[in-house]
Amino acid sequence: MKKPWRVREWALQILYQNEVTPEKVEESLKAFWEGHPTSEAERVCAEELVQGVTEHRREIDSFLEEYSQNWSLERMSWIDRNILRIGLFELFYRKETPGPIVINEAIELGKRYGSSESGAFINGILDRFFKERCGDVSH
Repeated sequence: MKKPWRVREWALQILYQNEVTPEKVEESLKAFWEGHPTSEAERVCAEELVQGVTEHRREIDSFLEEYSQNWSLERMSWIDRNILRIGLFELFYRKETPGPIVINEAIELGKRYGSSESGAFINGILDRFFKERCGDVSH
C-alpha cells in the first residue's frame, strides 16, 4: 500500500469534489476511481475516510465550529474545511492512528493544497481538539 498520506489526499479530493458539485457520495467515489486506479486496500481506506466524514458530518461540523473560534464554516476555505473534517473524524472516531500523526498529516495537506496560513490554522484547531477531547496533553 502507498503511504497513508496519499489515502488522506484522495479522501480530501473526493470530499472537495463532492462539496463543489453536490452529488451522492457514491457517485463522487465512482467518478474519482475511474480516473485514479489504485489497489483495493488503498481504495477501501480512502472510502472509509470519505464515508466516515459523510456519515458523521453534522457532529464533525459542530466540533469544527466549536473549536474554530471566530470562524464560521462558511468563512473557511473548502480545502481547509475538508482537511479539518478528515482530521476530526480520525481523531474522534478512528483512534487507531496516533493523534500527532493525524495532526501532522493534516497540516501537510493544508500546506500542499491550502493557503500559506492553512497549516497553522489546521494545527491550531486539531491540536486543541485533540488535547481537550482525546485526553492527550503530550502533543
